[in-house]
Amino acid sequence: MATKSKILFIGGTGYIGKHIVEASAKAGHPTFVLVRESTLSNPAKSGIIDNFKALGVNFVIGELFNHESLVGAIKQVDVVISTVGHAQLRNQDKIIAAIKEAGNVKRFFPSEFGNDVYRVHGVEPAKTAFGAKVNIRLSVEKEGIPYTYVSSNFCSGFFLPTLAQPGATSPPRDKVVILGDGNPKAIFNMEDDIGTYIIRAVDDPRTLNKVLYLRPPGNIYSFNDLVSLWEKKIGKTLERVYVSEEQLLKNIQEAAAPLNMFLSICHSAFVKGYQTNFEIEPSVGVEATELYPDVKYTTVDEFLNQVA
Repeated sequence: MATKSKILFIGGTGYIGKHIVEASAKAGHPTFVLVRESTLSNPAKSGIIDNFKALGVNFVIGELFNHESLVGAIKQVDVVISTVGHAQLRNQDKIIAAIKEAGNVKRFFPSEFGNDVYRVHGVEPAKTAFGAKVNIRLSVEKEGIPYTYVSSNFCSGFFLPTLAQPGATSPPRDKVVILGDGNPKAIFNMEDDIGTYIIRAVDDPRTLNKVLYLRPPGNIYSFNDLVSLWEKKIGKTLERVYVSEEQLLKNIQEAAAPLNMFLSICHSAFVKGYQTNFEIEPSVGVEATELYPDVKYTTVDEFLNQVA
């Protein structure tokens, strides 16, 4: 059995990061998380930190904007996984510079975890975020750093509890807003499953310098199909309110952050179909459930049972 790669996470206490860190530790990888001193004592992060400690995660003190600490952390590992949020996407150039200086990294996963940014043409403000990810990809490839990009599409735990209803805190019981005509298909994946697939890919030569697409067959739904499934769960027919693309674009322009970002990302998937309107090219990418058929993922059907 080959030795499992040592993995460093940057942004590991964030929304998606914590799930991937947990998957890494549970899979037996020596797991390191770059943290500030202040994060370790932050009450808001205490639950995450305590869970990491229980899993045997190693904390490395440093930060994105301290080049020396970044290089020092990277020199301790084989693989770097960035899970930084929207505000720091551009700053991943600092990670690239540190990886180049360290000279020992055999794989870098930049922070993506959404649409394949080479396949999407979004409207603002999502367009800027997609563009930042594209620029990081170009920098990674220019520097000759071995990589895997992850296209994990929508996070089930974020979108499904409200059926992607803007501003809602619970699923619809009477009326549901559907963006566009409700026919383009989107993909929903549980955050824990995203972590599992990514960690399986870390030491897999088939995912080297490729896009890892997460397209579980049981998780591909149009908005209309999603609503129909939900109606079956609750035994009730909902009033469907369709928002035209023209109206949605107007709503995006008028909305403040973070609603404008949410709506613009929804526009790319639910109206334009950018998650599913292409076939995976073998020269470019691989599909996770085909590579790892033994992974039991949570389907949309199963997830909705939990919130019905």
